[in-house]
Amino acid sequence: MSMRTLAIGDIHGCLTALKTLVEVAGVTPEDTLITLGDYVDRGDSSRGVIDYLIELRKTHQLITLRGNHESMMEEARSTADQFHFWAANGGYQTLESFGVEDVHEIPKLYWKFLKSLESWYETENHIFVHAGLSADLPLKEQPPLSLYWMKFSQNQPHESGKTIVCGHTAQKDGLPSVQPGAVCIDTHVYAEDGWLTCLDVMSGEYWQANELGESRRGELDPVG
Repeated sequence: MSMRTLAIGDIHGCLTALKTLVEVAGVTPEDTLITLGDYVDRGDSSRGVIDYLIELRKTHQLITLRGNHESMMEEARSTADQFHFWAANGGYQTLESFGVEDVHEIPKLYWKFLKSLESWYETENHIFVHAGLSADLPLKEQPPLSLYWMKFSQNQPHESGKTIVCGHTAQKDGLPSVQPGAVCIDTHVYAEDGWLTCLDVMSGEYWQANELGESRRGELDPVG
């Protein structure tokens, strides 16, 4: 199998789906694998997801991006208001996965992981980001509001001419969504009928898995 560039959408603590997806997509150390952020919150296994990614980094070419939920989790340590905002958006499930009630009790290893996350990743034809890009700004000038919070419908073709590969905006039909200059692969994994998606960005082939360990595959037109 030749080297591939693969992207995985929002994981949200869904460890069974993640492990199943890596297996059915046949991810190898020769592939470049980009995870688009939102590893924590909503699902039951946020700690397990981070543990799995830390181990996968040791053997694979894994690029881990930051999502808005990682940003909220970090900010939850600063004030009571920030904590309650995070907790109301799935943070309580993350605390439960660590077996703690206080965000400050989460071990340092996990804060180190969060600090290591990248804001975006660029290849010859694609830009990978959690949420989106301001169309007329170069990558290094992108504001956090665009990188982590932009809705998919707000994305416009980027000035670079490269295709944006993003997550963040849950596609509730469980299928990747394509629009001019962008593709979204957040397929609502934590929902009862949701899926986690891995996309081969050059071929358009994608694989999906859910928390029941079920899988399926599909194909898009090549996305850039």
